[in-house]
Amino acid sequence: MISVAEAVSIVTCGLTSLSAEQVGLESALGRVLAKDVASRVTQPPIDVASMDGYAVRAEDVTQAPMPLRLVGESAAGAGFAGTIATGETVRISTGAPVPNGADAIIIQEETRLNAYTVTALEAAIHGRWIRRSGLDFVEGQILLNVGRKLTPRDIGLAAAMNVPWLWVRRKPRVAFVATGNEIVLPGEPLGPEQIISSNSFTIAAYISRLGGKPMNLGIAGDDEASLMKIFERSRGADMLVTIGGASVGDHDLVRKVLGAAGLELGFYRVAMRPGKPLMFGRLGEVPVLGLPGNPVSVGVTAEIFLKPAIEALLGIRRLSSPQPVAVLGCDIDANDQRQDYLRARLTRDKAGVLIATPFPKQDSSMLAQFCAADCLVVRPPHAPSAHIGDLVQIVPLADTIL
Repeated sequence: MISVAEAVSIVTCGLTSLSAEQVGLESALGRVLAKDVASRVTQPPIDVASMDGYAVRAEDVTQAPMPLRLVGESAAGAGFAGTIATGETVRISTGAPVPNGADAIIIQEETRLNAYTVTALEAAIHGRWIRRSGLDFVEGQILLNVGRKLTPRDIGLAAAMNVPWLWVRRKPRVAFVATGNEIVLPGEPLGPEQIISSNSFTIAAYISRLGGKPMNLGIAGDDEASLMKIFERSRGADMLVTIGGASVGDHDLVRKVLGAAGLELGFYRVAMRPGKPLMFGRLGEVPVLGLPGNPVSVGVTAEIFLKPAIEALLGIRRLSSPQPVAVLGCDIDANDQRQDYLRARLTRDKAGVLIATPFPKQDSSMLAQFCAADCLVVRPPHAPSAHIGDLVQIVPLADTIL
């Protein structure tokens, strides 16, 4: 067996970013940038008002009250065409161009209007309530960098930069197949010795959420011909994921069939719990990740291995940051030679400290418990017993908000 860290390194080190394609902003959410994005405009393009009020020359309003002659109005999209002279003012709206000659704004609440005269009730401060040209960004400035997974905020920024199209990484085509004579799809007739195939749906959802394009190859029976037929359908995929059938039992034929097809095995078996019977290799140019068959093992290994693999294909920037920690909410025993990933609940105490409490029973078949978990508590190999109040590393699950 190899360590989890070594296995992750083997899985990701040979994966390179996929080719780029151009998409419109409406289709860019969640995609990964393949090229830096530079602004095509300066924002704001000119000096504009940040509040409703009156544009003035600060030197005219050094004390208050101060009467000024109202000579016009500046609105967003319809600025004042003239130049403010001594003792004059212009009504101005938020976002409207600051008139020539003005260098300050008196907000509306600090003025009194009387026919064509405006009285400033406070002294003006040079530059106050004015957004200078380029305050946000300037033309040519790179604001979105390659490797960034685009959020709704990024989409809005790109639009403000006057960029209607973005170069993004092509979505990885990830083919997957579940194996086993005992599994059937949800809704199909269920025999007394059969179980529902939940793993295919789990993996398809993971692939989609991570930015890939799932290719469901179906269910392969526990015979070599069925497996080979299914594997042949994976041609054109950027990655192949198998679910189950990779252990050492008489009916675990995945490794044997793939080996006959030319699989170059990278590793088999990882020192982790759950997820020990994990396989990785290459079938020609296609990376192959063989996951265990137990439902929780599928979810955990998808978090630990499938996620960084798809991120590598997408060229996502992985920020180096310390792994999150929490305070242990119960005592746990010493660990053996395998790295444990304990399903746990997260809570906070009165001081706001994050507390992780592993479930008392940890079984890789307990999918409902995995669904109820907020995180995985990481127990390194040979870790000593731990007690309430000790700090432990955690892997937050995707929908967990810390």
